[in-house]
Amino acid sequence: MRVGGALACVLMLLMAGCASDRGGRYAQQRDAYPDTPPDVSQVPDAVPKVEPLAESGNGPTYEVWGKTYHVLREASDYQAEGKASWYGTKFQGYDTASGEPYDMYKMTAAHRTLPLPTYARVTNLDNGRDVIVRINDRGPFHGDRLIDLSYAAAARLKLLDAGTGRVRVEAIDPRQWAEQHKRTEPSPAKGGMARASSGAPVSGTAQRAEEKAPAAEAPRQGRVTERQGSMQYVQVAALSSVARAKALEKRLQASVSRPVRIRRKASLYRVQVGPVRDASQLDSIKAELQAAGFDQSFVVSATE
Repeated sequence: MRVGGALACVLMLLMAGCASDRGGRYAQQRDAYPDTPPDVSQVPDAVPKVEPLAESGNGPTYEVWGKTYHVLREASDYQAEGKASWYGTKFQGYDTASGEPYDMYKMTAAHRTLPLPTYARVTNLDNGRDVIVRINDRGPFHGDRLIDLSYAAAARLKLLDAGTGRVRVEAIDPRQWAEQHKRTEPSPAKGGMARASSGAPVSGTAQRAEEKAPAAEAPRQGRVTERQGSMQYVQVAALSSVARAKALEKRLQASVSRPVRIRRKASLYRVQVGPVRDASQLDSIKAELQAAGFDQSFVVSATE
């Protein structure tokens, strides 16, 4: 597999913060460039549109690697500058924190706290290039990173060779976008939770964590605020494939001392360990999961 030299290998290892589970979930141990990369220079920007919040990845808080993240209630007026990285073949086809399969040839991205989905303009501060991406994933979880870009988005911004770069991220209000571009966008379905960047209410699942228990929820996942005395589960992943969910269930049953269940919600199959009632049991289950290679699990209530 071509990875662009020793320096690129190091960069890829450092930047793969979006969905990495440290080798416990993905077929590849390391992220990499495609073997025969297509020309993605003409991949169009994502087109902002009004959407309800994803059912995964939008809980109020989630925890990854011992750190708690607070998901923003809305993306209105969000703007930040920082370091961008990108992720590639290791995560290709796996579920993102929002439950959608990752496609590195589309204009998408991962962010730790913006609602899923959010549309945003990302500008490379070193060369002025900009793209519009649809943020549908959680990460990156390295402290010095602001956003993880898809392969296509990073290519358009000329960030592939360096691996990282300085960017500005600006959330886009899809209603204003539609008005400015004379597009008519439908309102979210009744009961939809929020809009990407206008001020709508939030939904409540954990991360993404990613996640959202995190999107595949496993790797970018979040953690729902614990409620004392209530029955809870530790969610490991939310997958779109029942076959993969059953395979994960079987693997977990051989690795942890508690029962494992699959709970279907909408189009996702949530793989959860439990039930448990007190924090000490939760800590024990998380320790077992970490030993089995699942570092980014999160806690959900029995009804989720």
